[in-house]
Amino acid sequence: MYYLFSRNATHPRRAGAVLALILCAAFVVPAMLAAAAPNAPTIDVNIAKFAYGPKEITITPGTKIIWTNHDETPHTVTSNDKSFASKGLDTDDKFEHTFANEGDFNYICTVHPFMTGVVHVRKQ
Repeated sequence: MYYLFSRNATHPRRAGAVLALILCAAFVVPAMLAAAAPNAPTIDVNIAKFAYGPKEITITPGTKIIWTNHDETPHTVTSNDKSFASKGLDTDDKFEHTFANEGDFNYICTVHPFMTGVVHVRKQ
């Protein structure tokens, strides 16, 4: 490595070109990889009439769920194992969580504990 830079030190143009090429790759390659990455699936769950809809859902790891409160009463989305929890959601507020791991995730509205739901995360 030392030889590469010491040799290029006598050729400033070559050293500048190498440095420019390295910098371009540092910016271009991550952008290309991000553009090529597929979007994670997104599922909407509605909160309406004091219920989650759908109440029970099965998804694959990496799926994002977006809960939207359509009631005029505040609600929350809080997992029983505390792996996710929303703040109080007013009308039309949203809460999202991406499920990375397999498992069954039961959740409730902490304001109205009779409101329950479950997310089953399974590999296909």
